[in-house]
Amino acid sequence: MYRFKLVFGSLFLVLILFVFSAATIDTKVEEVSPEEFQQRMAMQKEAKIYASRKRALKLAINQYFNEALKFGEIAGAGVSIVKGDSIILAEGFGKRNNDKGTPVNAETVFRLGSLSKGFTGVLAAKLVEEGAFDFMDKVTDYLPEFVFGDSTNTRGIKIAHLLSHTSGAPYHSYTNLVEAGLAMDKIAVQFREVEPLSEPGVQYSYQNAMFALSQEVMLRATSQNINSLLIQHFFGPLGMSRTSMDHASFLKMGNIAEPHVRSGNSWRILPLKDNYYNAVAAGGIDASADDMGKWMRFLLGHNTSVMAKSNLEKAFEPFIELNENNKYYQRWEGHLKSAYAFGWRIHTMKNETTNKEETIVHHGGSVNSYRNEIALFPDADLGICVLMNNHSGLAKHVIPDLRAIVKHIYELSPDALASL
Repeated sequence: MYRFKLVFGSLFLVLILFVFSAATIDTKVEEVSPEEFQQRMAMQKEAKIYASRKRALKLAINQYFNEALKFGEIAGAGVSIVKGDSIILAEGFGKRNNDKGTPVNAETVFRLGSLSKGFTGVLAAKLVEEGAFDFMDKVTDYLPEFVFGDSTNTRGIKIAHLLSHTSGAPYHSYTNLVEAGLAMDKIAVQFREVEPLSEPGVQYSYQNAMFALSQEVMLRATSQNINSLLIQHFFGPLGMSRTSMDHASFLKMGNIAEPHVRSGNSWRILPLKDNYYNAVAAGGIDASADDMGKWMRFLLGHNTSVMAKSNLEKAFEPFIELNENNKYYQRWEGHLKSAYAFGWRIHTMKNETTNKEETIVHHGGSVNSYRNEIALFPDADLGICVLMNNHSGLAKHVIPDLRAIVKHIYELSPDALASL
């Protein structure tokens, strides 16, 4: 008992000494100028508004895609939205395998199809930046075995013509050889058997095989294949760890969306194909919604350590005006005209209310029953990407639909956002 009192008394004495010494220590109160105080308050307010917008956007996008699931428009989807310097949404909806009930999330990998062309156009701009070649270099400077038409026509075909579908080749020339898995260097020499529709640079005619010849040009110019170039210049620096360019790597991801087709009131899962990996430039890239968010953030110019924005935007410069008829994007509200750049469609839109024009950098993609859309709105510093594991009519209007949702949320007052 005496020992307990002694110990307790010692502890009590230490506590008193601590309190007393603490009371005698000079306490320094941080002095903040009125200007700095105002700045801190403004930053706190902006952070609160950002969080409110992000929450409101997630609720609205969830509602939109839950409706699409309810009405059988999609089996699964990966969605990413970038605003300014931030990936404000990367989400998954529905199932990557409807039979197993496995859900799609932000890391689920989809096949991109022709969204791959946008990667190729930007990679070409990067190689131009590095001096590996120029857009207006002749294809035969790098592929001397290439022949298309007579010698004058052959010498007139530039790298820019491959990337803009303006080589003069008939629509989808040798896409069948691409789908059959023939190597691109073997396809290159086949064009001697094709009659040109027009002189180079005159007529737009969508291609896969001719477009993918650009990867052979890159190989000859750099001694690296397109897979290595994309990893080295973009996928590695941007942290795109869920992006692949061959069938084996796609399967190893594990968390992959499988292709579906509507069958009555349910879904039927289709076999996974290994086509287009021989033509990575045209349609052989796979990625997740999260990685596509990182890609769009870069495309909007928020990662200049990877590539200067001015050089990146060379891939978006219109090269030929499109005179297509009855395309789904021509029915988007305010559509005025479209052009093709290097792996990208460039749309000019007019806001009927403000009378202002807006540019949309856009492309769709389809392969093995996957259907995808990507769009950049440079004036709004906005990027939207939707990846789906089935063909869906939703693809025709999902970009303007999501653009309208984002616009509405960003126009709400702070009080209105707080009430959501």
